Amino acid sequence: MTSRAPITFRHIVTRPPSSPSERSLQTFPPERHSDLVRRRGGRISVPGNLTLPTTEIRNGSQKLTKLLLNVNIERSLGPVQVIMAPDNMVKDLIKAAIEIYAREKRRPLLKETNPDGFQLHYSQFSLESLKAEEKLINLGSRNFFLCSKPSSAVKCGCSKQPKVLTIESAFPFIKLMDFLL
Repeated sequence: MTSRAPITFRHIVTRPPSSPSERSLQTFPPERHSDLVRRRGGRISVPGNLTLPTTEIRNGSQKLTKLLLNVNIERSLGPVQVIMAPDNMVKDLIKAAIEIYAREKRRPLLKETNPDGFQLHYSQFSLESLKAEEKLINLGSRNFFLCSKPSSAVKCGCSKQPKVLTIESAFPFIKLMDFLL
């Protein structure tokens, strides 16, 4: 068995810059990022081809081309991330979120994949749903909650059949006690 020679590190000693003009032209680190130049005070100047002209930003010529939206679907563990154009409407977001959820085979599986059977809310605690014709750019949020629409029986609070409370529903353990005796 042969032993290896100990690893030695070379310490490269360079002379410090003598004038302030030499100090401002040093690059850090020299082998990488040679286009970034360290300035006095620790600032790093970025080359002109990497920055945007300020006139374009001030004139507002830059527009949002895509939005990243997070949609939480009821009883699901994590949000579905959807990338859409800002001109799309809420109904398009509902349709896209359901398609992604079904394609990824997330659990629990949806009983219905028809987008008309769902409502979009700002959160699971908001009672008012968003209008289907509203544009995404006007909503002011990027996080939403998708839930199924309530059935027509739940919407109608008045039922023709009287509600009868039974003693068995109030005391479920009575059946168990009869079994034990």
